[in-house]
Amino acid sequence: MDARPHIARKGRGAIGNPDGRFEREARVATFDGWETGDGWETGAEDEPARLRTTLTAETSRRIIARNDSPDIPFDQSINPYRGCEHGCVYCYARPSHSYMGLSPGLDFETRLFFKPDAPSLLEKELRRPGYRCSVIALGSNTDPYQPVERELKLTRRIVEVLAAFNHPLTIVTKSALVARDIDLLAPMAERRLAQVFLSVTTLDRDLARKMEPRAATPPRRLETIRRLTDAGIPCGVMAAPMIPGLNDSELEAILEASSSAGATDAGYVLLRLPHELKDLFREWLDAHAPHRARHVLSLVAQSRGGRLNDPEFGSRMRGEGPYALALAHRFKLACRRLGFSRPSHAMRGSRLDTSAFMAPPRCGDQLALF
Repeated sequence: MDARPHIARKGRGAIGNPDGRFEREARVATFDGWETGDGWETGAEDEPARLRTTLTAETSRRIIARNDSPDIPFDQSINPYRGCEHGCVYCYARPSHSYMGLSPGLDFETRLFFKPDAPSLLEKELRRPGYRCSVIALGSNTDPYQPVERELKLTRRIVEVLAAFNHPLTIVTKSALVARDIDLLAPMAERRLAQVFLSVTTLDRDLARKMEPRAATPPRRLETIRRLTDAGIPCGVMAAPMIPGLNDSELEAILEASSSAGATDAGYVLLRLPHELKDLFREWLDAHAPHRARHVLSLVAQSRGGRLNDPEFGSRMRGEGPYALALAHRFKLACRRLGFSRPSHAMRGSRLDTSAFMAPPRCGDQLALF
């Protein structure tokens, strides 16, 4: 029996659904001529069945995640969702689904978890006597404005809590849905409490549809930058990830288009392929860009010390070697030409105000003496 052919499901990024790295058994789908079961329709040899998205509520004790990584420009973040329906095949968060006993492949984009108590947990944490205000990042792991947010509105309720506490936040998203919350973000921006970054990976709609099938199209992301900036909300662009031999030639064009739309800050990240993501991305290349697969992976390895992932602080985001240095130089020159300010600090929220933080009074609270 042969392994399943590399056939993509419509509207999904990953090709397969391999077992996570913590599982004791590894299952491989095979093709034996019987096109029934295992997600395949009878007689539909050329296209597997569509997978539905499922949602599961998750109970949490706390909602603010903290880190002390020296190459991450924030120390506090909130992720109201696990998994992401955008289906970006390159997403570094995919391996985290293995901790749930699920696959980083199709499970990651179809079996989602949400935290219904996130807003109330956030308010509770912000009211702790020892809490110290520092910028909170939304979208550090999975997109806070992915499609399910339209109905659940968890991210909006989190922003409402932060606005009530005068707490600064940054948002990173690929979704035009963030514009829904302009009514909250614009007043926060006036008080130097909000900054938004749109992730623009490519300007090629066909490539975007294959790499990130349920994210907003590139033109919609640029239009969202324009809408946010017109509303007075400082907005930046993340050209991330840059994939050698696939979308890296678009770096300057992405920055130029974003600048024209009103973006004032910029950042980029070189593709990294931790854990199961290596095989998932290789499988995607075999299905969508077989003539480029070997070249792409070779350039990644050349920038990662001969491996497809470099976990070291400092080099994991930018890479090393001639290709990585050339990409960094191109980015620096483009930012200088386009007038992007302090691109190396774009994600640090350095212009945001942490001094205005204050817990709003609740009914029954003792009034302040002064």
